[in-house]
Amino acid sequence: MVYISGIQQIGIGVKDVQSAFSWYRKYLGFDVPIFEDAGTAELMLRYTAGQPQDRHAILATNMQGGGGFEIWQYTSRQPQPADFNILAGDLGINVVKVKAQNVADAYLSFKKAGLNILGELVADPAGNGHFFLEDPYGNMFQVTASDQVFQKTSASTGGAFGVIIGVEDMSKSLNFYNNILGYDQVLYDETDYFDDLNALPGGQYQLRRVLLTHSQQRQGPFSKILGQSVIELIKVIDRKPRKIFENRLWGDLGFIHLCYDIQGMESLKNICSEYGYPFTVDSNPEAYLDKSGTFDMGQAAGHFSYTEDPNGTLIEFVETHKVPILKGIGWYIHLKNRKPDKPLPKWMLNTLAWKRVKD
Repeated sequence: MVYISGIQQIGIGVKDVQSAFSWYRKYLGFDVPIFEDAGTAELMLRYTAGQPQDRHAILATNMQGGGGFEIWQYTSRQPQPADFNILAGDLGINVVKVKAQNVADAYLSFKKAGLNILGELVADPAGNGHFFLEDPYGNMFQVTASDQVFQKTSASTGGAFGVIIGVEDMSKSLNFYNNILGYDQVLYDETDYFDDLNALPGGQYQLRRVLLTHSQQRQGPFSKILGQSVIELIKVIDRKPRKIFENRLWGDLGFIHLCYDIQGMESLKNICSEYGYPFTVDSNPEAYLDKSGTFDMGQAAGHFSYTEDPNGTLIEFVETHKVPILKGIGWYIHLKNRKPDKPLPKWMLNTLAWKRVKD
């Protein structure tokens, strides 16, 4: 059986991990580092030109709930940008959605702070208010309405609520996100020229947009804090899309992967193979495991794997076994022997906030 707690994080390749962490915590409220680790990415050779690469990563979350950001910097090479202008509908993660209880207040707050807001406060085809924001590194975010809040904070926004992904074959992509990740509910499916996307580079082209969510409540240890999520698939009609990571490595600049916290990795491996999306990376082989049968991720531990959606967008799965709370006294949340579908109690998840970084 497979249990999906929700979107654990979106990987973001940057040039300076500390500078990016500072910006994301100051303006978007991602101020709780779950772990920080410097090391070598030895298992990603398929996506790093066959060579192990050194990197420094910080997994930061927002206590309002939603997915986190894995802020990721190469230290053994210079991370590369795309050599073309990325447009809406190009293949891969175009935009990360972050949620806000009050989108209008977030819009005014960010405008007052002088952030790079693209366009105005608008509504999507379902009537959901939203606006687009570009960070200092060229990454696009959509601040969108959600009334789900795990813990109240002073931040204008909560955590990651989903992504906009450019696809080429909508039918194959819908099957993938339904059968593998449980996004079985269509909130809208429209083809048009969309005024609410005009502010995005390439948003003026004709697009098919399909907004998906899951009808079943997420289950698993972190489901209470990760919460509900959405996936918006967009297919450009009147131009040929390009792969966002064409001729680049995983970990280069931009949105590098979409990661789900799951329980039941071996069952998921079978499901992915059954539907034609086998794992392309798997940390499980015995040589990589410690004495307890888990993969050491520095301060955290677990089992991780990757597959690709029909257009090559990297989807990561993490079966978390251990999460640090107060590393100095050896206090960790241990998950390996818990019931896989049982959510952690809220008081235990609240302890993650003890690690908050205050500016």
